[in-house]
Amino acid sequence: MNKIKVAYLVSQYPKVSHSFIRREILALEQQGIDVIRISVRGWDGELVDATDILERDKTQYLLKAGVSGLVRGVWSVLRDRPRLFLKGLMAAIKMGIRADRYWPYHLIYLAEACVMLEMIAQAGVQHVHAHFGANATEVAMLSRILGGPSYSFTVHGPEEFDKPEFIKLAEKIEASAFVVAISSYCRSQIFRWIKYSQWSKVKEIHCGIDEVFHAIQPVPAPALPKMVCIGRLCEQKGQLLLIDALNLLAKKGIPFELVLGGDGEMRPEIESQIKQYGLGKQIRITGWISSGQVRDEILSAKALILPSFAEGLPVVIMEAMALRRPVLSTYIAAIPELVISGENGFLFPAGDVERLAEVIEEFLSLPPEKLDAMGEAAYTRVIERHSVDIEAKKLAALFTHAINSQQAGG
Repeated sequence: MNKIKVAYLVSQYPKVSHSFIRREILALEQQGIDVIRISVRGWDGELVDATDILERDKTQYLLKAGVSGLVRGVWSVLRDRPRLFLKGLMAAIKMGIRADRYWPYHLIYLAEACVMLEMIAQAGVQHVHAHFGANATEVAMLSRILGGPSYSFTVHGPEEFDKPEFIKLAEKIEASAFVVAISSYCRSQIFRWIKYSQWSKVKEIHCGIDEVFHAIQPVPAPALPKMVCIGRLCEQKGQLLLIDALNLLAKKGIPFELVLGGDGEMRPEIESQIKQYGLGKQIRITGWISSGQVRDEILSAKALILPSFAEGLPVVIMEAMALRRPVLSTYIAAIPELVISGENGFLFPAGDVERLAEVIEEFLSLPPEKLDAMGEAAYTRVIERHSVDIEAKKLAALFTHAINSQQAGG
């Protein structure tokens, strides 16, 4: 029996913050799926992880040939499939009406779909899977309209739920073979924007954790009052609120150390706030770090803290729990599906600086035996729900079903 061939389509791959996609691809290959990597851009992106660098060499890029490549792709489809091209053109224009981006962008997505059509035809791809419900999924949808194979996509949130009508989420789901929700919360939000008749297409499959985070011997939590916050330095992650809370603790003379692992558009503002409060000796910013460095930073801390305002389900929470570290985070989105307050971490209201300070103070006062118990509880829960091999097996079954249905004319 020939291997099933699936193309993975992402707007930018590989990417520091998209290591979960790479893990999913590698786990699918372990399941016997032949995965063709396709990305819109990213061939010149800065990478720090050696595995990501290897992945870049395996990836084809839709925009790498520039405008001339897009023109060649469009001409090829227009020449060979004029009726389907016209159908795709009308769909692209329709997708641009009351959209988050002006209609000329959607013509570019059509051109990208033309380029991809040739790539997947040459590779013998039987199904396309995209991550995130925005631009890459539109390219997959247009490719299908142009005569390409069936497609599916994974919805993560929170971006898809900020503007579902403007990214035409319902239309993309209706044209798809199925859609993956990464959590129960994510699935419920998708249900809000689609017809009841489409609900059966929505499948819950969790992001998997890397062996580098769970296939190691337990490391005792340090005695130092150190915490780590991993994520892009941006408004939705709440780092400014966290620094406000730590300033309250500093005024009370409570010792602490915080590592902000990541980088992003708000770094200058965060650095300014740290300087204003005089917390430069207690708070360190790492910049972008590899998966191995993320693991080491988590292991060197008592807990992961993530005071987010908007999320889907952060992969770093899974990684910290797999390393037997409690998680301090907010009562939002799918986070309470993993973090049980008082059992394997603490939850607090998003945006409440005083309560955040109280939770940190309470956590830092816990005895070592309580910390160990919370860490073990965290490990047990995440391993039950986020094994990358188990979740990849579920996804492989969905791909197989979609391909068989397509070949049967269903």
